[in-house]
Amino acid sequence: MASAIGERARAVNPATERGRGRGGLKQERALRTRAQVLGAAAQAFADKGFPAVTMLDVAELTGMTKGAVYFHYPNKEALALAVTEEFYHRIARLGDEVLGLELSPLDAVTELMTRTAVAFRDDLVVQAGARLQIESTLIATDLPRPYVGYTELVTTWLAQAAEIGELPATARPEAIARVLISAFFGAQHISWVLDNRSDIAERVQEILTTVLPTGRSAA
Repeated sequence: MASAIGERARAVNPATERGRGRGGLKQERALRTRAQVLGAAAQAFADKGFPAVTMLDVAELTGMTKGAVYFHYPNKEALALAVTEEFYHRIARLGDEVLGLELSPLDAVTELMTRTAVAFRDDLVVQAGARLQIESTLIATDLPRPYVGYTELVTTWLAQAAEIGELPATARPEAIARVLISAFFGAQHISWVLDNRSDIAERVQEILTTVLPTGRSAA
């Protein structure tokens, strides 16, 4: 009975239901538009770098007016911050995905860095975020601290590897993590400059087989 009463109550307020529907659709459109602007900004930042990009560039890539872009992001710095935050969100999501695979600690490190290499090669948002981080001194807003969560996750896995004997007793997980990650992000930058990241996966495999004590590499 209560269910029937509820159905009747909703039926006698169609305007309310239509209003909610319209509001939901409007919000969805706004979110899609915002994502479209963010994607265009990522493309522009990845291709040209922060100093050379204008809000007009972003508007032209989206097919929108500058006013529409400004409605979602008040200035270029806000766009740079949003792209960088999305960059770190995607990097963190890679870590979550690898955690879900329940691999051994060293295999997890290898899988994470391999997936990260592919993201740097194929994902415009990741490419833009990395470039913006390099150009952070030219951006008049505070960007997230680089690679903190990534380093912590790799360090945790290496510490677990040491505990179960996958690393030598003298190994220092924190130091190995720093070396791995420094080498990785240096390699991706060199790969970008020399080969537009076409060989980044191979460079990362070289790092893994050289730095990890067991010579791990992706299958």
